[in-house]
Amino acid sequence: MNSPWRLSGSAHAPLRLLLAHGAGAGMDHPFLVSLCEHLAGDLLQVVRFNFPYMARSLEEGRRRPPDRAPVLLQCWREMIERFADRPLLLAGKSMGGRMAAELADESKAAGLVLLGYPFHPSGKPEHWRGEVLKRMTTPTLLLQGERDSFGNRCELTDFAFSAAVQVVWIPDGDHSFAPRRSSGHSEAANLSLAAARIIDFAKGVA
Repeated sequence: MNSPWRLSGSAHAPLRLLLAHGAGAGMDHPFLVSLCEHLAGDLLQVVRFNFPYMARSLEEGRRRPPDRAPVLLQCWREMIERFADRPLLLAGKSMGGRMAAELADESKAAGLVLLGYPFHPSGKPEHWRGEVLKRMTTPTLLLQGERDSFGNRCELTDFAFSAAVQVVWIPDGDHSFAPRRSSGHSEAANLSLAAARIIDFAKGVA
């Protein structure tokens, strides 16, 4: 069985970032691998991990639906406990970040990083969620694509974010920060921007 997590960066880094995947792709998705390459170093040790359903999916060679929220949250709590020998930043792509937001305050994490928060299912803006971000007390960095189909900049204009939440809009980015060719922006530049903002955020909470 493959390890359910990947660890990179300095063993002596003062902060550890736990990085969870989204609903449809695991910890080795190119987006997370590339982001990890930007982040892991002397400041941040990065731990990517798979939720139980994704680990089973890889073992069985077939797609599985995400676990229910209690299972996902329990996995998060186990990862936090396992790697809590230094200050932690909780981070997650889409669903992984949404679950991290639900327990960030209880975990006493040093910070929370959200990569494309799913404010509603794509194409279903009537199913709104994300109220936790109105009452968050943990220092939080939200990186959201301007065109994210799970919650775009226009939709979030009047959203009453907690004072603990810092929002950074990724130029013309979709749910994975990829811009349109006509925008003049590039996916690589957007990923670099996201990583730079995360590193700045980490320095602020270190």
